[in-house]
Amino acid sequence: MTNPKTAPGPFQTWHLQSGDPYELSRGHAIYAAPTGHDGAGPNLRGGLVLDTDPLAPAVGVDAGLALSPNTMRAPDLAVGLGPERPGWGTTAPPLAVEYASVGQDEDELRQKIAELHAAGTRWVWVVRLVGPRRVEVHEKGQPVSVVGSGQSLIAPGVLRNAVAIEALYDREAAHEAALRNLLQRQGYESLDDVRTKSREEGREEGREEGREEGREEGREEGREEGARSVLRATVEARGWALSPEQRSRVEACRDVAQLTMWTVRVVTAATVDDVFG
Repeated sequence: MTNPKTAPGPFQTWHLQSGDPYELSRGHAIYAAPTGHDGAGPNLRGGLVLDTDPLAPAVGVDAGLALSPNTMRAPDLAVGLGPERPGWGTTAPPLAVEYASVGQDEDELRQKIAELHAAGTRWVWVVRLVGPRRVEVHEKGQPVSVVGSGQSLIAPGVLRNAVAIEALYDREAAHEAALRNLLQRQGYESLDDVRTKSREEGREEGREEGREEGREEGREEGREEGARSVLRATVEARGWALSPEQRSRVEACRDVAQLTMWTVRVVTAATVDDVFG
């Protein structure tokens, strides 16, 4: 007798519509439950960190991927979806992330990882939210490895930066990593790098003025303009546009600390209006 668990099921990917709470594994429907409270935030934070990496392709959340006519998977995070268009994706992402919490079906998770690997995914990172926080690295063709607290993950050719595992679930760590990524996209390595370059610009302007007053004024103007440039670049990286009033506030601001605070808010806020109140 044919084993019902291994025999193909009756469903095809075209049977599913966007929003249906199911994935498919060889024609078998698999219920995809809503994300629990302890996983909702980490999903968002991990997506923010991975999507802002300077090298990473676009990241999708719960994106339906038709891996074959009767298999459709939706990783919690998929890094590299291919061109965005209506319907299911057909490109297996090079990197996928799954968050595993209470009630995780381990057999189903192993099957999902195997199907992603078979379709071309190189890495599946499983973030364990129960017990000591850790990430299981399932690299295609390699033994499973476990990365613990204080350690980092790498995905050569997909991500530029190593990802501290805390950045995949901890809010502060995620914001810090995302800000670093956005600054790198604009040619800065960190906020310290912005401050250093601003001081250098100020000193150069001061030398050209040839007077102590000119040097001090140049340093301050350099710091201000450096912080203002990072703010503009970060807003642009989020795909936002400042209103005329917001633009005027930015240009009129002479407080480096305030400009820096706005930049951090751009990374974490939902809309540009949340940044400026």
